[in-house]
Parts: sequence; C-alpha cells; structure tokens
Amino acid sequence: MNTFDLGPQRIVCLTEEATEWLYLLGQAHRIVGISGYTVRPRRAREEKPKVSAFLSAKIDKILALQPDCVFGFSDLQADIAALLIRAGVQVTIFNQRSVDEIFSMLYQVAAMVGQAEQGVAKLQAMRSELDAMRQKSADFKRRPKVFFEEWDVPHISAIRWVSELVGIAGGDDVFPELALEPMGKDRIIAQGQTIVDRAPDIIIGSWCGKKFRPEKVASRPGWQDVPAVRTGHIFEIKSADILQPGPAALTDGVTQLHRIISQWNAQHG
Repeated sequence: MNTFDLGPQRIVCLTEEATEWLYLLGQAHRIVGISGYTVRPRRAREEKPKVSAFLSAKIDKILALQPDCVFGFSDLQADIAALLIRAGVQVTIFNQRSVDEIFSMLYQVAAMVGQAEQGVAKLQAMRSELDAMRQKSADFKRRPKVFFEEWDVPHISAIRWVSELVGIAGGDDVFPELALEPMGKDRIIAQGQTIVDRAPDIIIGSWCGKKFRPEKVASRPGWQDVPAVRTGHIFEIKSADILQPGPAALTDGVTQLHRIISQWNAQHG
C-alpha cells in the first residue's frame, strides 16, 4: 500500500482554511464536503457539496458522504463534532489562535494526508516571507497605532493572529490585551470612547459576513479627531483574507496589512 493512501480519503471541512490548504497541497480529491462560507479557492464552491455553516451543519448530508475524517475549528463547533463522533465519524477539531498555532495546524493537516514534506516546504516559504516582512518593517521610522475592527455593533477588536500579523506588518494593535482573549464576546470594547482615547492612526475593518463601511466609521459621534478619521486612513480587508486562521491570513491578509501600513509610513514616517 502506498503510504499516502494511509491518510483520510474522504474529508469534510467545516471551515474554509482546511479546504484552502488541501487544495494548495494538491489534495482536493480527498475533499467530499465543505462549509457554505468557503470562498477560497473559488473553484471549491463549484466542485464540492456545501454541508455546513459555521455553527450548524447538515449532519445527515455529511453522513451520506461517508467521510473518514472531518476537520473543524474551535469549541464553537463542539456540538457538531459531538453529533458526528456519536455517529462513528472521526473528527479533528483544531483551535489555532496565533500565527504559530496556524503553522502547527497546517503542518498537522499536511501530515495526515501524507504530504508532510510538501507541507513543510510551503510553510517554510510562508515563514520566510513573514520574516522578510518583519525585517522590512523594522526600518519604518514610526509604527502606526492600528485599530482592527472585527465587528461594528458592538465593537470587537482583533483576534490574536490578526494582532500578531499587524505587528509583523509594521504596526501596533491598540488593544493587544484583548487580542489574548480567544472568544469574540471577550474582545468587545465596552465604550466607543476607549477607542477614541487610544487614537489609532489606522483603522482596518473586517466585518465578517457584511461589507465594511468606512463612511459609517468616520461619522461616528466623537470620532472626528481620531487620527485615522482625520487623515482618511480607514480601510477594509475582506474577512476571507484575514479572519480565516489558515493560509490566506499568512499570505494575502498580512500582505494587505503591510501595504496599508507602508503607505501610512511613507506619508508620516
């Protein structure tokens, strides 16, 4: 038996990052079902049955696909995992919250499908790009203060891997203490005035599930003197590019962060 055949052959991915990674590894043929929220890669939506949202899943449809492994993310999918486990399905739930944990998760998935060597090569390339970006950012004369808004009402600040990527890209998260909280409810900023007081130079929005509206941010009462509002440094990064703890955040997401911060530095450094 080929060693590569020892890994799971019929995988259901309850979140996007595992799907994207398996496609990047050339292992799309192993995927039999995906999350309905998947947008990376775009072709996955055309090729694979959509069997779940984020907090819910079509258990009967998943079981009909006869998966030999299901990949999921975080305690928020614990109930889905429990139902599948009781039905006799192998389930692996990852809980990556930091950049290093994302790298670890990606390595584990690659190893499970017999692609450890290829996975390591791709991950080393990603790590090298991040290291080069960090070195380039070290030359900035000033590091802008960045408010990353994950949701607008209530205001929710950046999760840990986003906060870390802001740092790699050359900025400083204005709520680093909240970034350590894994759950969104624990990253709620109680009063908008707190954001104003921290005076971010750049505001980046990524409202998961809806379009970011810079004009709404700029018109918030009491925000007119916030440096980012005053200078118009309010930007969107699509949630699929930055809020999925997988390849997208480590490549496209951080690249967009770095471009925004570099442009600010060129004007204010």
